[in-house]
Amino acid sequence: MDDIKKKYRFVSIYLPQFHPIPENDKAWGKGFTEWTNVKKSKSLFWGHNQPRVPHESVGYYDLRDPEVMVKQAEMAKSHGLHGFAFYHYWFNGKRLLNLPIDNLLKTGKPDFPFYLIWANETWSRRWLGEEKEIILKQTYSEDDNIRHMNWLLEVFSDPRYIRINNRPVFTIYRPTSIPNIEKFVETFKTLSIKNNVEEPYLIASNSNTGNEDPRKWGFDGILNFEPQLGVLPYILDDRKLKAKFKNNLSFGIISNKLKVYSYPKAKEMMVNREFDYPYFPCSFVDWDNSPRRGNNGIILKGATPQLFAKYLRQLIEKFKNMNLSDDENLIMINAWNEWAESNYLEPDKKNGFKYLDALKEVIDEVNSFEE
Repeated sequence: MDDIKKKYRFVSIYLPQFHPIPENDKAWGKGFTEWTNVKKSKSLFWGHNQPRVPHESVGYYDLRDPEVMVKQAEMAKSHGLHGFAFYHYWFNGKRLLNLPIDNLLKTGKPDFPFYLIWANETWSRRWLGEEKEIILKQTYSEDDNIRHMNWLLEVFSDPRYIRINNRPVFTIYRPTSIPNIEKFVETFKTLSIKNNVEEPYLIASNSNTGNEDPRKWGFDGILNFEPQLGVLPYILDDRKLKAKFKNNLSFGIISNKLKVYSYPKAKEMMVNREFDYPYFPCSFVDWDNSPRRGNNGIILKGATPQLFAKYLRQLIEKFKNMNLSDDENLIMINAWNEWAESNYLEPDKKNGFKYLDALKEVIDEVNSFEE
């Protein structure tokens, strides 16, 4: 393959939790959205960049207004992004946080490519995919799989839907959580053919697959999801520890409770991981989920737009050596708007448009050649 002639499609992961729903009202209080935790966040040590405040061009938006996504798409497109990958929540026939996607499908706006990532985790009050303090449990059955697939096949027909080799892309965040995953994949593809729809191009996130190659279960591709927080020590240990005290002291922070890590060191560990299979790269912007988890949050210190661009370039260089077709050219950015994890491209009060500008610079570099 001549890599010089290969264009890359940069797609940013999109969180739709910016409108109230009854389930969140019940669990967290009436009117809860992602902004609720963002606004109440506190600085936990000197120099801690909290609370995060959106830039005036963004504001504390409400996705009940369809025009918000139109403006977001314009901003994303002007900075080189190809599309959004929306988190999709399906619980035994029940969809949650579905209003933005429903508006997108109903109105045809924004005119911007998209695809869906099934966030098939149990919802809990823990915010880390743990099945504790459960709000809504994720369950599976063959009947529900078919019902889910039939709904998805309708969405795949949207002309804006992102495709690889003319096949609609669909990502599953936790493939190993699905019982008999091989049958799930086979049924999905068989049902597509039966309904005269191109077989979906199924991508498995490797965030929870260990060292196994998901292609053996029938997946077509693999998303090397970031952040891979498992490379960091004691991330799930909320106790006071001597190791935490020693580590935090290196940042000038006196605490045996907080979990603070170096952003560049964490990035180095994640970027340099090696796998025995080709994959679609994913680069996260920043990370600090203390707005959700307070003193138990995982905080990366030292993120900058320049470092984000540096490690994105490294991932792209590795991607150029993957044995994939010209159309298998997705590069994922996590995320567009994970504000309560401090992981967003959207402009904020501190950095303005610097992250988006850094991204555009990288995209222009790799896609600047004449076709």
